[in-house]
Amino acid sequence: MAERENRRGNRRDREDSTPEFADRLVAINRVSKTVKGGKRFGFAALVVVGDQKGRVGFGKGKAKEVPEAIRKATEQAKRQMIRVQLREGRTLHHDMSGRHGAGKVVMRTAPEGTGIIAGGPMRAVFEMLGIKDVVAKSLGSQNPYNMIRATIDGLKKEQSPRSVAQRRGKKVADILPKREDAPAESTQVAEEA
Repeated sequence: MAERENRRGNRRDREDSTPEFADRLVAINRVSKTVKGGKRFGFAALVVVGDQKGRVGFGKGKAKEVPEAIRKATEQAKRQMIRVQLREGRTLHHDMSGRHGAGKVVMRTAPEGTGIIAGGPMRAVFEMLGIKDVVAKSLGSQNPYNMIRATIDGLKKEQSPRSVAQRRGKKVADILPKREDAPAESTQVAEEA
């Protein structure tokens, strides 16, 4: 009996040590079922959860009451989190697109100070992920469920230069374009002319 209590105590300690997640309610949908005595209402909630340091997940929950639906959605979102590599902790490494059903989204890296330029559900994903500069556009379905799934699909495709270099057996410097060389060459050409 003491062992069982000890195990439970350890589990609680582990849950407390996990980083605190922020959550954002994206959509809530009221549905009704007509029965003999009238109508019964239910609620479906769509929630995005993230630690604002590169982890994000989404979940949906259904219940007879709104708070219970949100709780279920939040729990599901925490179970389905993905990790995304961020450049300088503020933007994406490269441009990408995502797709789910009729939902299509395009995401582009942005210079510092741009902010999050994205619509509704996509904005919630980027804010929970911790991205500060991104330009995104939804080209397909406006359904929030499809938009979030398409955004997550695109984010799963992202690869950091470090992971690409490791896979190809090269150094990170060999993969990244050399930006310092370009201005130096243009100044030499100008001097010669």
